[in-house]
Amino acid sequence: MHTNPSLLAELDALPARWEVQGTVAARASAVAELLLAVKAGRVGDDNLLVLARASAARQGAMTVVAGSDAGVYRADLAGPIEPAEIQVDAARSTLAVQSWYAGTYTATACPEGTRVTHRVHRVLPDHPGFAAGIAELGLRARMARDLRQVLAVIADRLGC
Repeated sequence: MHTNPSLLAELDALPARWEVQGTVAARASAVAELLLAVKAGRVGDDNLLVLARASAARQGAMTVVAGSDAGVYRADLAGPIEPAEIQVDAARSTLAVQSWYAGTYTATACPEGTRVTHRVHRVLPDHPGFAAGIAELGLRARMARDLRQVLAVIADRLGC
């Protein structure tokens, strides 16, 4: 039996410290299918898209491993960095990630198609995956850039 608290439940109990949003001119179900696609294997545009642009994923050094509970995964990284925890809740169209930050991605229908919201609830500056450059770039600016990249991949894959 799984006795650890759910990552999503834990994040739901915390206020969002930073939030960015973007839209895709496509059905929410189609966007959520791509946004929430997580399976065992190498991270890329078709698997854990939200982390596909991370340096470890671009180098082929990030792999998803399925957990013992449905919708629970970890992303293993080469080197000394601890794995990222991943949880998917398809019913809520939400994906949670915990590495050097803990946050969620949610797809919801809107008049323009689908709004994707990325919220960060906490940052762990002592985590070995935390990079000093994040402070220089600004977390919210990085979140906005990363979300634009995710939405561009989704829009391209859906032809919109």
